[in-house]
Amino acid sequence: MLRVEDVELPEPGPREARVRHRAIGVNFIDTYHRSGLYPLPSMPHGLGTEGAGVVEAVGGEVSEVVVGDRVAYVAGPGSYAEARNVDAGRLVKLPEGISEEVAAASLLKGMTVEYLIHRTFAVKPGMTVLWHAIAGGVGLLAAQWLHHLGVRVIGTTSSAEKAALARDNGCAEVIDYTHEDVAARVRALTEGEGVPVVYDSVGRSTFDASLDCLSRRGMLVGFGNASGAPGPFDPMTLARKGSLYYTRASLFDYVATREELELSAGRLFDVVARGAVKVHVGQRFALADARACHEALESRTTTGSTLLIP
Repeated sequence: MLRVEDVELPEPGPREARVRHRAIGVNFIDTYHRSGLYPLPSMPHGLGTEGAGVVEAVGGEVSEVVVGDRVAYVAGPGSYAEARNVDAGRLVKLPEGISEEVAAASLLKGMTVEYLIHRTFAVKPGMTVLWHAIAGGVGLLAAQWLHHLGVRVIGTTSSAEKAALARDNGCAEVIDYTHEDVAARVRALTEGEGVPVVYDSVGRSTFDASLDCLSRRGMLVGFGNASGAPGPFDPMTLARKGSLYYTRASLFDYVATREELELSAGRLFDVVARGAVKVHVGQRFALADARACHEALESRTTTGSTLLIP
């Protein structure tokens, strides 16, 4: 069940700030929380891990922000709301030129791209990488950012329309996984070598093919389960396919400290402000229409980022 309820919001705690939301980011992880794939501590529980707005109250020990600051955050579930009390240490101030909608549409996704391409597997100019679900919110940001860095992107998607959108955002080659053999096409596009890294947010349905796309000592970076979590596998498979690496990454381990958070958000805001990365908001829903929003997201009919508007 997913429904709207009126609740009383208490005063911010000593280390909290109340943020009046102007835009709420929607991410696939929200559907995992709703379905129970990622269990929540108790039910009922709010959903949503991303929001942007204006600080309207602060606790007595808060030094990071003041009333009136425009901010955005990624935090534990609860952003599907008109306002919310947030740990002030998780708030980032929005620079001039970055709107609340752009921040809510890009902070989680953009910091995800940042850590994946700079810190999980540090790409270099001239590399070729494979990115699954290239026409989604994370994928479109990644295609632009990687293109800006001089990296050739091979993306996968499911329709001609999504393929065109990916190309418009810097993706060099697009594979339609509904009727093409992804691994065979990647090998053909790389003269048989494969790619040094595959970024995979799809999970179960792409896991085996992703391994088959990798070059010797390549890395499969899993960061989502849109088709479900991959099943158990024999670690010797990694040896047989070329001494491969596999990591299952999570944003929260890469922005665990205040310094890491500011680094990641700063890199994102920099490429957006310079125009190297443009944030594509594909659809907006009213906050009360969260159910329809999730239905659209899970049916894979969305493109780019999705917002809920209070």
